[in-house]
Amino acid sequence: MARFHCPVPLIPGADLELPAAAARHVQVLRQQPGGVITLFNGEGGEFSATIVRMGRSEVTVRVDAFSAVERQPRRRVHLALGMPANDRMDWLVEKAAELGVTGIQPLHTAHSVLRLSGERATKKRTHWQQVAVAACEQCGGNRVPEVLAVQDLAIWIPRSEPIAPLRCVLALTDEAQPLAQVLHSAATDATVLFLSGPEGGLSPAEDAQAIAAGFVPVTLGPRVLRAETAALAALTLALTL
Repeated sequence: MARFHCPVPLIPGADLELPAAAARHVQVLRQQPGGVITLFNGEGGEFSATIVRMGRSEVTVRVDAFSAVERQPRRRVHLALGMPANDRMDWLVEKAAELGVTGIQPLHTAHSVLRLSGERATKKRTHWQQVAVAACEQCGGNRVPEVLAVQDLAIWIPRSEPIAPLRCVLALTDEAQPLAQVLHSAATDATVLFLSGPEGGLSPAEDAQAIAAGFVPVTLGPRVLRAETAALAALTLALTL
């Protein structure tokens, strides 16, 4: 059954005109009156709905039964990363959303190739949020991760403490501990925040700032992984242990 993100209150038995993005998606998929679709608003669970009218650009549905199905991982995981260049950030956001990440914080770092500010940064954030929405529509996720506004790493680090009790930085330092070992020593439902670098990784000064601020330096092993591979490997491990 086709699934659509509908970020408005959903009330069983009520008729609802779908928001523009969802209506456009319904029409692109050539849905017809009488067809049954699934709606989710990001607050948990999902609703079946019946299409009752198709206009030129409007779609009206009747909201049917609610299902309390929950497909989020037990552990909440946030990802902060130096943005990789080109289409790699799109791919990373998509896959992180599929895995069940809670939030994504794009960062400017010393080795970042992608630099964003002003209107361009706003447009990119909107685009990445839509990538996350589309990923959740496809994979069955009912809670869409929030893609936050781009920040500079040095400014963000001192503000990161409230996000999670366990903060880890993927670091190539002698003090780095195996990530699996760190996760096994934490509560299985403890929220985790990962900090990962862009192409070229974080600089030694950035690693040092993060560790001084309370981040635990962790490693995924002796191999040198691409920026997007390292971030997703860490997410996968944290969300499945």
